[in-house]
Amino acid sequence: MKRITNLIALCVLVTFGATAQINTPQPSPAGSVSSTVGLTEISIDYFRPGKKGREIFGDGDKYLQPFGQIWRTGANAGTIITFSTDVKIAGQDLKAGKYQIVSIPGSDEWQVMFHTEMIGGNMGNYKEENVAAKATVKTMKLSNSVERMTFQISDISADNTSANIHFAWDNMSFKVPVSVDFHASVMSDITAKTQVNPQNYVAAANYYLNSGENLEQALEWMNKYLSMGENSGQFWHVHTKAQILAKMGNKKEAIETAKDSMEKAKNFAQGDFGYIKRNEDLIASLK
Repeated sequence: MKRITNLIALCVLVTFGATAQINTPQPSPAGSVSSTVGLTEISIDYFRPGKKGREIFGDGDKYLQPFGQIWRTGANAGTIITFSTDVKIAGQDLKAGKYQIVSIPGSDEWQVMFHTEMIGGNMGNYKEENVAAKATVKTMKLSNSVERMTFQISDISADNTSANIHFAWDNMSFKVPVSVDFHASVMSDITAKTQVNPQNYVAAANYYLNSGENLEQALEWMNKYLSMGENSGQFWHVHTKAQILAKMGNKKEAIETAKDSMEKAKNFAQGDFGYIKRNEDLIASLK
């Protein structure tokens, strides 16, 4: 009986020890960042080591990460980046998927590799044949030291076709350019969906207006949508039509359409949402 009692006590002790663990901050906490560029979801999952008074980058063994030596670009299991569609990395084609970022720091430039195999912190498993894309980028020296290693997806362009993978730690930083192409996907969507939902005519017309793809087709779609029914709230769509006409060089009709949009905006009970001024500015630009 005593043996059974001791066995039960041991089991309770082991179980308690397994569940009652103390939570403490991790030396290199997990971090993640994500953003949509065009139609591409880009996410970066990594671990964030701290400077903690150490010398991080430089020439010689006294530095945590000497120049010229391959690095997992982070702590623990390294840094994983995922692209939902095909992209270009510094002009090189890279398929949609998941990659480990591996790098070689340098005083003037960094080499940044996108490795198809997840090798964690074991750089002995790095293989050049598993590098799907490699970028050589300029080293940027920072005036203010960054304590925790940080990744960002920065500098998204106005047309949503490019961005930078931005790294910073200690007094070093680099940016790897990423570009995306969503035109073919949008065109396919337009073909498939404009007949399904009339509101898609508006989206298609706006896309053509912004891309300069086919302004005559954009105007046709806008007219088709506006002819489907009178609604005072459509003044923002009438303004889009005025913009299309202006971009086509049809100033007279663009001004008339902008005035129509402005009158509709003035009579809208919920407010004009800034479209009176937008129309005034458009008209002024055409005179």
